[in-house]
Amino acid sequence: MDKVIEVNDLKREYTVKRGIFKREKHTVKAVDGISFEVKRGEIFGLLGQNGAGKTTTIKMLTTLLAPTSGECKVLGYNTFGEEKHIRKKINFIFGGEMGVYRRLSAKDNLRYFANLYLLDSKEQRTLIPHILELVDLVERADDLAETYSKGMIQRLQIARGLINDPEVLFMDEPTVGLDPVGARTLRDIIRKLKMRGKTVLLTTHNLNEVEELCDNLVIINKGKLVARGSVSEIKGEHASLEDAYITLIKG
Repeated sequence: MDKVIEVNDLKREYTVKRGIFKREKHTVKAVDGISFEVKRGEIFGLLGQNGAGKTTTIKMLTTLLAPTSGECKVLGYNTFGEEKHIRKKINFIFGGEMGVYRRLSAKDNLRYFANLYLLDSKEQRTLIPHILELVDLVERADDLAETYSKGMIQRLQIARGLINDPEVLFMDEPTVGLDPVGARTLRDIIRKLKMRGKTVLLTTHNLNEVEELCDNLVIINKGKLVARGSVSEIKGEHASLEDAYITLIKG
């Protein structure tokens, strides 16, 4: 299996102003020298607490944010400077209810995004029903998204993220705010994506989700990488992934 993501000593720093008159400058190291790689066709987890640097990392990987230093490659291309070679081959799904147009139906949402990717009408007629079936929205395809539950909107977001048939799909806490049934449905869809050969990078702080889905993962704490490997490797001699995670975070 070849590598589709390569991260070496990746850093991202911000300068913020402090003090009453905002004259004091302070450097925040959001991502501080992390390294990992993701192989084609695997589900890879980026695990950490809120503020650990997960979202900053995924923004750099999806070409939305330039690194301060280090190497950040997707599909063999640098995410800053060669982004035009990457963007048509990836897509990004985030948690919450943004990312789709609520006053459009599922079908019309997908037509809109298909047009953005310049897919012709013949291709759309074949692709859109196929994607709607994958995310189990066929029966509600003509209903407005504003009538959907949170779980249905998240499934529509996944459908939107598949419209360009991406090689790599980035998901930033996709099950956040969902009830247990909705979260399980979404995890089932992620497994289906893997079966279809997609590479999925998943950011989360849900340990059960990691154990259920991820082939490999890294744990980030305060911008630094504190563990890397499979679930069993990271658990080591600990009774559970939760015990190992807490030990690593406190360590």
